[in-house]
Amino acid sequence: MSVSNQQIADLTKDATEAANLILEHIENGDVIHVSSHVDADGISAGGIMGKALLRAGAMFRLRLERWMDEKVADRIAEENAALTIFTDMGSGYLDLLGERLAKKDVIILDHHQPVAEAPSSFVQVNPHTHGIDGTRDISGSGVAYFAAKALDKKNIDLACLAVVGALGDLQDKNKERKLGGVNKVIVQDAVKSGFLEVETDLMFFGRETRPIHQALARTTNPFIPEISGEEDKSLAFLVNLGIKPKRNDTWRALRDLSSDEKKTLLSAIADHLVSKGLGGDIVSDLVGDVYTLTTEEPWTPLRDAREFSVLLNATGRMDKAGLGAAICMGDRKKCLEQATQVIQDYRGTITRYLRWVTEKPERLEEMESIYVVRGDGFIDEKVLSPVCTILSTTLTQLGKPIIAYATISGEDQVKISSRGSEPLIQKGLNLGDIMQFAAEKYSGRGGGHDVAAGAQVPIKNVEAFLKLVNDSVKKQLAGEQIGN
Repeated sequence: MSVSNQQIADLTKDATEAANLILEHIENGDVIHVSSHVDADGISAGGIMGKALLRAGAMFRLRLERWMDEKVADRIAEENAALTIFTDMGSGYLDLLGERLAKKDVIILDHHQPVAEAPSSFVQVNPHTHGIDGTRDISGSGVAYFAAKALDKKNIDLACLAVVGALGDLQDKNKERKLGGVNKVIVQDAVKSGFLEVETDLMFFGRETRPIHQALARTTNPFIPEISGEEDKSLAFLVNLGIKPKRNDTWRALRDLSSDEKKTLLSAIADHLVSKGLGGDIVSDLVGDVYTLTTEEPWTPLRDAREFSVLLNATGRMDKAGLGAAICMGDRKKCLEQATQVIQDYRGTITRYLRWVTEKPERLEEMESIYVVRGDGFIDEKVLSPVCTILSTTLTQLGKPIIAYATISGEDQVKISSRGSEPLIQKGLNLGDIMQFAAEKYSGRGGGHDVAAGAQVPIKNVEAFLKLVNDSVKKQLAGEQIGN
């Protein structure tokens, strides 16, 4: 569904209201507290808001949160900030935040489904309130960008960070992996600012700078068994296809391949995926719009917007979110060096977990309406979300949503991540509603988007939670209402 000019105007009006409140507090000399999520979109959003506040001369503090719960809400309330800004989080916890921060100045810049009415003292900028799809049409960093642009039109140069955040949130769901909806407007701003170029090509990581076999091995979305994470096997794969990895003793990059070589490579990957029992059609995910940040150095992971988003996600999932935020706000020295090492560790971790799931069929447990990955005791909950995402995009032939869970270290809780597919969403699946409903039934909290959502519940309630999720998915796909 397309987004109208009126919907964009309404969203802009809300963003302007938020910007005006921010300016009031800056003029009063108040210290502004910003809280954002630790995924790529959340770090981008926090970086956008941090950079905009810095330019406006504000005193502020940015904190990156793994999740929102009663403990986090209590801590934020105790800080008693004159103004609290939530980016890429908040709308899914309006009931909780309304209790803790009633009558306080609060701005929520989010794209998740709101679970309640915002208190009168809150300014909420959320696409869902204007009929815009927050799963596909604009991300949390995009909403933060609208507020930053309303603060000062010069912040148009921050549009490229919103593009990074949207890609990190996998909103490139249109044909040829294009960003659409409000994101299309943000892309236009980024191109206009001179900080972004867009072209159609293969989307392996390191497409400009790394040897072809390394770029192929670094591709985990989709996950290609025996190739993702395997440089030696990737090199052998290319050689067997007759694609020369070197020319005159110099490694070739993806940009050096001819159109025929690219076609040969794609066809071979599709055949390889089929031979491993996976859908060969997912190879189409490797071709599409490539978003290049023109002012970034070609040999860094910041040059390609998708690779930038993976770097940010890596810093967040590996407990180094501050590095990602610093890079978004302009640090290109020590922080970038450290983040480059973090992304290598992250890729290794993700690949290890994906191998663990895919090497034994029983680790993907089939129930009537869902698949379950029981990651407790093996998968680190901090990387559960990206693992679940990659599994869902790779195992497209399953035809059921994937629910994965892992224990939270030091707590009697499990973290749950769920992913669906576009065909299931078209049939009525809404995982955000299911996660919220099932978690609340079993002393937890949950929510998110229709295609991707999460929850936390006590360990003792996991089995009952999964059964209810399974039943709820069945009901939704049959056109019934859950909770009845």
